[in-house]
Amino acid sequence: MGATPFHHSILKVQLPKHFDKPTDMRYNGTQDPQEHLTAFEARMNLEGVGDEVRCRTFPVTLAGPAIRWFNALPQGSVTTFADITRAFLAQFTTRIVKAKHPINLLGVTQRSDKPTRKYLDKFNDECLEIDGLTDSVASLCLTNGMLNEDFKKHLTTKPM
Repeated sequence: MGATPFHHSILKVQLPKHFDKPTDMRYNGTQDPQEHLTAFEARMNLEGVGDEVRCRTFPVTLAGPAIRWFNALPQGSVTTFADITRAFLAQFTTRIVKAKHPINLLGVTQRSDKPTRKYLDKFNDECLEIDGLTDSVASLCLTNGMLNEDFKKHLTTKPM
């Protein structure tokens, strides 16, 4: 076998019979690496495999610049999946999506040429990206950005 970032202890481990390699997952360096790792870990947990198999399988999920990065790691430098995780996150750190703050919702406003339904859809999408959003803050921001005065009045006068 040619040069590989894997330590010989990883290379000697065989993949389990009937192991379903995650060929449907691809990371090319343009998405959030944490999301890719989370999805990969969930898949490996479902398969019930150990650290060595995770190491051996991870490169299958890489494409383009990401697989080139992996192949350029020093020979024998990967001894655990934690090694891959640290190096992967360090390499693609600029692609990590930063958590949004509730104040960002104040920037979501209904345009006069857009129906209220479109505004509500956009607002809901933005809410999904905010951790720790309270109902009262969401409600305040929702009505703040809404142009439909009748609907706004309905929302603010209806008892909870």
